[in-house]
Amino acid sequence: MMYSILILVVLLLLLAVNGITRFAFRQITQMKLQTFESIFDYLEGSGVFTRERFNTLNKREVTITSKDGLKLSGYIVEPHPGVNKWVIIVHGYTVSLHVSTQYIDMFDQEGFNLLLVDQRRHGNSQGTYTTYGYYEKYDVQCWVNWLLEQYGDDCVIGLHGQSLGGGTVLEYLAIADPHVKFVVADCPYSDLTRLMRHQVSVLNKLPSFPLLRLVNRRMERVAGFRMEQVSPLKAVESSRIPVLFVHGTRDNYVPTYMSEELYERKPEPKRLLLVEGAVHANAYGVNPARYAEEVHALIQDALEENVHPAAASHVQESRHSAAYS
Repeated sequence: MMYSILILVVLLLLLAVNGITRFAFRQITQMKLQTFESIFDYLEGSGVFTRERFNTLNKREVTITSKDGLKLSGYIVEPHPGVNKWVIIVHGYTVSLHVSTQYIDMFDQEGFNLLLVDQRRHGNSQGTYTTYGYYEKYDVQCWVNWLLEQYGDDCVIGLHGQSLGGGTVLEYLAIADPHVKFVVADCPYSDLTRLMRHQVSVLNKLPSFPLLRLVNRRMERVAGFRMEQVSPLKAVESSRIPVLFVHGTRDNYVPTYMSEELYERKPEPKRLLLVEGAVHANAYGVNPARYAEEVHALIQDALEENVHPAAASHVQESRHSAAYS
């Protein structure tokens, strides 16, 4: 009798562990996506963009195929026809390219055309799992190649990524095309393993061991990647592309220190903007003027360096103490 009860307890425990592991895996790689309406409720509540303006926006849908055969979707917004300056904007987890509309004016003012993209599994793009930049960096590579094919190899390209998008564009630095001249990484994670440990143990009050190990095994088996294969810290440490790291000081979803350590690890040129009082992914909504000011400075320095490398290096060093802290 006792033996049967023990077996039953063990079986129930194994079922519970398996259920929790499956749930955690789905939350990490397949969380429910937000709707168009919920995204614009947030944007309008933050005062950064409206659905009415989106509906009347002069835009064109484009599609490409990823390296692993997925249809990827995006919108071209071209306020400066014939100009060879482009920025690709990459959104965060569970949203879509609609959330990227808030940054249109900021780049328009610098004379850039825009490509807003839906990451795999999001919006109108195909895909089953989110891999936090492991596969998504190659999607960015496909979009960069598409721009060069469509608009010429004299294009100057910048990248902007928020949250998951921030991690994606930083992972892309390891394979970056030389036409990419600057990157804005808004509230990115520095290392996926540490991010998941934080979210499991700090936010959800669960033991990270052995849960993360079990989730990691399932990730490798089902989604084709492991957490330790995603580490923007490693991607930035050898990159000389100018990067602006942005983070809210009250971000507990992706801790603020992650941008700080990315900034410390990356070689020059680099900038760091910490927006006082901002939580996750709302730095622009809290202080759009300061945000835009730093982005404009990044672009100006990056383009200046592209034209006059030696002179730009001297200017950059002289500005370091004031602008890069």
